[in-house]
Amino acid sequence: MTTTFRGLATIRHHAEDLAAAKAWYIELLGVEPYFDTPDYIEFRLGDHSQELGVSRTPSAPVGVVAYWHVDDVEAVWERLLALGARSHEAPRDYGHGFVAGAAVDPFGNLLGVMYNPHFVEVAEAAEVSGATGGAAPGVTRAPAGG
Repeated sequence: MTTTFRGLATIRHHAEDLAAAKAWYIELLGVEPYFDTPDYIEFRLGDHSQELGVSRTPSAPVGVVAYWHVDDVEAVWERLLALGARSHEAPRDYGHGFVAGAAVDPFGNLLGVMYNPHFVEVAEAAEVSGATGGAAPGVTRAPAGG
């Protein structure tokens, strides 16, 4: 049997001013885009090198929040606000160790951040089993449980 949905491939945001978006995301993420054209940039992030792209194409109406796992929601939240994002849904505790919030970047895109204990468990199990080469360069993990 073939699995239709195999996992998140790319999250794409939109910005009319791609140069400004590129500078803002480099500042936020601390890495340069690995793919950079006049109309599209893309960063690889996290334990599995997931992709965050920014396109010069017009934005569609907001409807979905994609949450990126982070080890310290409060610290990342403060950084987002300091860099000009505005709160859409302030971080809150959903119970069982899940904490999440969503901000709107300066270009109108929703950007969710979440501490997800399941993500940590899966990442640690994969690392122990040798399924991953460990964390991507520059990535550190908090101990399980936050």
